[in-house]
Amino acid sequence: MLNLLKSTLRQTLNWSRIGLVLGLILLGLIHGMAILPTQANNYEKQTLLNSDFSGQMLTDSEFDLANLQGSNFSGSDLRGVSLFGAKMQKTNFEGANLSYATLDKAQFNRANLKNAILEGAFAYNADFTDANIEGADFTDVLFRKDMLMKLCSVAVGTNPTTGRETRETLYCD
Repeated sequence: MLNLLKSTLRQTLNWSRIGLVLGLILLGLIHGMAILPTQANNYEKQTLLNSDFSGQMLTDSEFDLANLQGSNFSGSDLRGVSLFGAKMQKTNFEGANLSYATLDKAQFNRANLKNAILEGAFAYNADFTDANIEGADFTDVLFRKDMLMKLCSVAVGTNPTTGRETRETLYCD
């Protein structure tokens, strides 16, 4: 009887271990899928008028020379993207993170950059005429002098994520 009890207990423990190992493997797979890097997308030279990219992770994607007029990128993670020469008139970037993005020759005319983060972006020849930059963080972004003067004339607000004042990040004063 004692031997039968030991044998049953041994089998139960073996099945418990197997279940534990399978559970850990499954948990590892699920966790691994959650942290896998997303593949950068290539939207170069595409016409994507009024497209909805809101809340998406688009890090390192390429939008060079794309027509994105009227599109919505609000709340998106756009760190490291390339928007070289892209047309983004009336595009919504509210709360988006554009840190270290390539924005040279991009057209942000009348775009909404409210509370966006553009830290370290390359935007020397970008056009931000009539853009809403309230609360935008432009830390370490270089601009042409004429564009910097336009931006400083309308710069207000504090970025809610970084806590930096827009005017200070543009070195207006």
